Amino acid sequence: MKHYEIQDLDKKSDERGWLIEVLGGELPEGCKEFGQLHVSVAYPGKVRGNHYHTRKIEWFCVPTGTGQLLLKDRETGEVSEVMMGVNDLKTIRIDPGTIHAIKNVGEGDMVLLVYNNEKFDPEDPDTYYEKILE
Repeated sequence: MKHYEIQDLDKKSDERGWLIEVLGGELPEGCKEFGQLHVSVAYPGKVRGNHYHTRKIEWFCVPTGTGQLLLKDRETGEVSEVMMGVNDLKTIRIDPGTIHAIKNVGEGDMVLLVYNNEKFDPEDPDTYYEKILE
């Protein structure tokens, strides 16, 4: 599938805790200005997403908990599943036209860190519901 990209993250730890660099340097490709960064929490067994965008690019990271990310290419129907979370740290870029949903498959809360290349506009949300994960 061509509509996503995975970057494994390096976890730096010491006696105080740990740190990961989710995104850094210049603005990510496809960004003309800073977009929007948000954090959402999914309770055990719950799903976030089940939608796609026609122009937005999103980057996902799960720094706490465990998530099963399902991606489906709207053009080809190809499906990919990616496990991510505190024990498998990565940043995943999701391009327009990719239906995406993430399920908390752990026992505690799953924290999802999301960067969008554009700020949310309620008048033009560019978010289209399509269920791929229950």
